[in-house]
Amino acid sequence: MKLTKNFSISEFESKDGSIMPKNILENIGKLAKQLQILRNYTDLPITINSGYRSEEHNKLIGGSPRSQHVLGKAADIVIKGMTPKETCALIEFLIDNEILNIKGLGNYDTFTHIDIRDEKARW
Repeated sequence: MKLTKNFSISEFESKDGSIMPKNILENIGKLAKQLQILRNYTDLPITINSGYRSEEHNKLIGGSPRSQHVLGKAADIVIKGMTPKETCALIEFLIDNEILNIKGLGNYDTFTHIDIRDEKARW
């Protein structure tokens, strides 16, 4: 099922095969819209390494009990041809210019975490 021009629900599904609850799907839809804005701006493919995580899968991989992934509000992404540091800088620029509505932003060695939580968070 397509969520936006470039993103489908399958890219966000929990890696353990758990069924995504309907209330989570609503959050995933909002997140996908933000990712589509980023995709349109960069004109580069975006890979979603992790989207929704069932509580069981989140525990299994050592995720935070308060993870935004469990709520369907987070994605760990890679933009083709960009480092995570470059991706974070671009996202911060787009947030500052009110192009993106991303609140959580994390810079890791191999990916960038984004989420649509209610308050600003950076790491």
